Amino acid sequence: MLEDLNDLGDDDLVRRCRAGSEAAWSTLVRRYQRLVYTVPRRAGLSDEACADVFQTTFARLVEHLDRIDDAARVRAWLVTTAKRESLRLLEAARRVVDLAGPSDGADDEEGSPLERIPDPGPLPAALLDELQQHHRLRTAVDRLDPRSRQFVELVFLQDEPLPYAEVARRLGIAEGSIGPTRARVLAKLRALMERDA
Repeated sequence: MLEDLNDLGDDDLVRRCRAGSEAAWSTLVRRYQRLVYTVPRRAGLSDEACADVFQTTFARLVEHLDRIDDAARVRAWLVTTAKRESLRLLEAARRVVDLAGPSDGADDEEGSPLERIPDPGPLPAALLDELQQHHRLRTAVDRLDPRSRQFVELVFLQDEPLPYAEVARRLGIAEGSIGPTRARVLAKLRALMERDA
């Protein structure tokens, strides 16, 4: 049985990653995958470019894992690396546009394509709060017991909402117990999030 590492802090995960733990690496990637992917998405990059930024960011983390001084700040390191990689791709795209020749002059009046992207600088406080809240929620879901986690995934995380009859069938419970189960699971999630706040 695989060890559950979701309760470990970033510094402990990084220490285990340095020692070669694949489980710690998987936990670290899962913990920050959405946050890292959000950075190039905000910069307006395509799905393919976002995937490239994601892959490059975690590849660089592997390369620099032994050189990160404060392992507890791995989150900030990942965000900074994803921003730099996103800007690098935007600069490369701008050079391609510049090589294509002069346009109708709109760039001269409105600035470069890099300047027109949605705020490549620090995240606005509201968006950063939203991202951090989303991260806390994802972390809390990961820390739930397997049955509660499965309940959350079936009830809240489906692209198309499942009928309660289907949820009950998959969980092997009575359809009438979904409401009380939902209340219990949400209380557990709330407690986990308050603990991490």
